[in-house]
Amino acid sequence: MASRQSAAAHDRFAAETGEYRRELLAHCYRMAGSAHDAEDLVQETYLRAWRSYAGFEGRSSIRSWLYAIATNVCLTALEPRRNRVLPSGLTGPSAAADRPPAQAAPGEVAWLEPLPDHWVADPAAVVVARESVRLALIVSLQRLPARQRAILILREVLAFTAPETARILGTTTAAVKSGLQRARARLDDLEAPAEDLLEPADPRARALLEGYIAAFERSDPGLLEQVLRTDATLEATPFRDWYAGRATCLRVLGGYVLGDPGDWRMSATTANGQPAAAVHHRDGGGALRAHGIVVLTPTVTGIAKVVEFHDPALVGTFGFPDRLAA
Repeated sequence: MASRQSAAAHDRFAAETGEYRRELLAHCYRMAGSAHDAEDLVQETYLRAWRSYAGFEGRSSIRSWLYAIATNVCLTALEPRRNRVLPSGLTGPSAAADRPPAQAAPGEVAWLEPLPDHWVADPAAVVVARESVRLALIVSLQRLPARQRAILILREVLAFTAPETARILGTTTAAVKSGLQRARARLDDLEAPAEDLLEPADPRARALLEGYIAAFERSDPGLLEQVLRTDATLEATPFRDWYAGRATCLRVLGGYVLGDPGDWRMSATTANGQPAAAVHHRDGGGALRAHGIVVLTPTVTGIAKVVEFHDPALVGTFGFPDRLAA
């Protein structure tokens, strides 16, 4: 009898909480800046929620109860960790296009990671949901203290009221209002001018992604010149150096990256609500092996930013194989 009751309770828990898993994953990603960390944080959230489910008496909605658990799981996990960054968060652009970019020492920097769109939303997801995980926003959020980050996300992304946010964080409404004011001021100092971003499904965005992919697969700098804006930026983890200006980017890519036709294979996808590609590179034995994920920022005047995450494990995270047929 007890086991049947427990099974029934677990089924009820799964039915009541399962629909929030994707949005909680997005929330944990905004907090942590890492898709892999977000997975672990959501798992911990559901474990804690299950353990306390018997004592949940509907004093709040299931959704706000789960967000309270998830937010506090994130705050606890993030307390001893460094904020995640991209190379552009470390220093100004490099003018040394005549040498390979300098690589950070292992463990020296906590790098931001991209988020697969299919983890958190279906293809019909509203634009607002995609905007809330744009790379530029995640980078800015990572520069806020974790508690201010939580307040801003809960209030301005998830639209919880100040009293609801105070209950989630176990603080006062006045503290929430003060924290939100400081977070807004900090973001105002950090935010770059708004871009005329194209949605991934926009034919112009698809054409830019296709042009970028073709340039690499054909080893053709001329194609890159056609798709990059004159003020485009290029950065890649785990390299500390990054570059600004199409001419500089082309010198770096042409001199150290493009290689020969067939060295690269790219498969279109989406990440952080932006066009992206899973990248495979031909090794010394001729095999095409997982290399990383590249995320583009497409605008009406061309690609404004290229961010490549050189982490082979991310290719599997996005659902692509570790190795492709030559």
